[in-house]
Parts: sequence; C-alpha cells; structure tokens
Amino acid sequence: MTFTIPLVARGNVDAWTAALSTAMPEARIVPFADTTEAERASAVVAIAANPDPAELAQLPNLVWVQSLWAGVERMVAELPRGLTVVRLVDPQLAETMAEAVLAFTLYLFREVPHYRRAQEARRWDPLLLRLPDEMPVGILGLGNLGRAAARRLMAQGFPVLGWNRTSRPMEGVETFWGADGLDAMLERTKVAVVLLPLTPETRGLVDAAALARLPEGASLINFARGPIVDTGALIAALDTGRLSHAVLDVFDEEPLPAESPLWSHPGITVLPHVSAPTHRATAAAIVATNIRAFRESGTIPEAVDRMRGY
Repeated sequence: MTFTIPLVARGNVDAWTAALSTAMPEARIVPFADTTEAERASAVVAIAANPDPAELAQLPNLVWVQSLWAGVERMVAELPRGLTVVRLVDPQLAETMAEAVLAFTLYLFREVPHYRRAQEARRWDPLLLRLPDEMPVGILGLGNLGRAAARRLMAQGFPVLGWNRTSRPMEGVETFWGADGLDAMLERTKVAVVLLPLTPETRGLVDAAALARLPEGASLINFARGPIVDTGALIAALDTGRLSHAVLDVFDEEPLPAESPLWSHPGITVLPHVSAPTHRATAAAIVATNIRAFRESGTIPEAVDRMRGY
C-alpha cells in the first residue's frame, strides 16, 4: 500500500521530491504545502531540510524527523525537545569531505595562494619545496568526516593529529582530547582543519587564544560551521602575519554578504559552502533504508543527542 511522507523543506523542494520518490517508489513524497489535513494527521515520520518549525508543528502525530543534512544544529535548536531528529549519515558525504580536505591541504602545501599573489603582481617568486612529512595536519573533530579525511591525508604522506572532545583513538593518528589536548595539538599543527559540529561548547572554540597556539605561518581550513571560528581573531592573526592563510567554506552569515571584508582579504580563500554538499541520490537511498526499517520493525536510526547537539 502506498503511504505518504511529508517533505518539509525550504529550497530545492522539487529536486528532493524527485530523488526521494525514485529511491522510495512505494511511498508518496509530498511537499508539505501539498499535503492534505488527513495526510498531516497520519504522518509519523517526515523528511526535512531547513524546515519551518511551524510546518512541522502541524504534523501532530510525528514520531521522528529524518534530516537531509549532516548538520542539524538549527533543527535541534528550533524543534520541540520531545521530537526525535535523525541526522543524515551518508558514507559518500564523508568521502566528499575527505576529498575536499585533501584538495585544499594540497592547495596550501604547494603554496598556491602565494603563487596567485605573485601572478597578480607579475612577480617571479619560487619558494623552496617542502615534503609532506614537514607539514602536520591537525583535525578538530574525529567523527565520520574527520576520520575519512585523516585516512586521505595519511595516504598522501601527511602526519595527522586529531582532537576530539573525548578520547577517540584512531590507528595512525596521534589523538588528543579535552582543553589541554587541544592546546597541545595546535602547538604542533601546520594546517588546522575544523570539522566539528556546532554546539554550545564548540561555538567560538577557535578564538584568539587557540589561534595563538598555532606555529607562526600555520594555516586554517574551516569546513564545519562559521561560528566555531572567531572571525575577528582570525583576521587579526592573518593581518599580523602570524597565520599565512585561511580557507573558509562556512561563515557566520550565509550567503556571505557582498560587503564582507573576507571577500577581498589577501589571506583568505572564500568558498560558497561547497566542501561537502549532499548528493541527492546517495542521501535519498540512505533515507529510504531508514524509513523502510522503521515501517518494517519500528526501528528508528540513532538519533541526535539533544544534550551534545549532534
């Protein structure tokens, strides 16, 4: 029997409806605006991407919500505490992020920002070649994304350090945890890669004090969430030459306003939140598997821990 699942989303509704319908031909994936009162009343699961909380509130019998994104901090903050939220855990997302981390670590390793500035100045300015083992990469966040990135980096010969809120050992990676561990790792890190979820504990974590722990000339890559890094402190560290470059894919406000000084800063590479976009086909397949398991056995996938925020 065909059943209806509301899709509560803002943006790309038609594309997501098509992808999810292909992955779940046994279901009717219906944008919230097109659902009937009866369908809203009978819905026990909804699929969501940047949902309007007011729309989810009109699904009175909802048991859980499947997010189409890995990042769920906004949903956790806005939705009722009693509602179970399941974040997207897609192996393809981890591999896409790992690819981006490797690509932009190599971008910094091979001094591309320096050569870009030299080209603009019509200046012939070759630098001495470094070897990968001279540039330790410190990953803040050894979850699924961080571990996939670590494997890619180690395969290219980069020493990898990893920090997590609690101990998370990983073969081949020197791991650190807690406040003291973060300081110790940053002091040995030439490229700091931020892959943490945004929580009350991680907001502003990479502040002036943390940036000062990095060796002079180190670089930063933020592929997590903008508010984890103190933007003012980062600009100050770049302006003084303490840091050499920052690659930013996420910002306090997105899209990044045209008047932001980050666009024109010579020490910053701006990306439009493209380090690991969700791939609709693979994400839809994961969602279909989760919802089928729920319908067959009542099993709800591992939910977001509201206390931790992820």
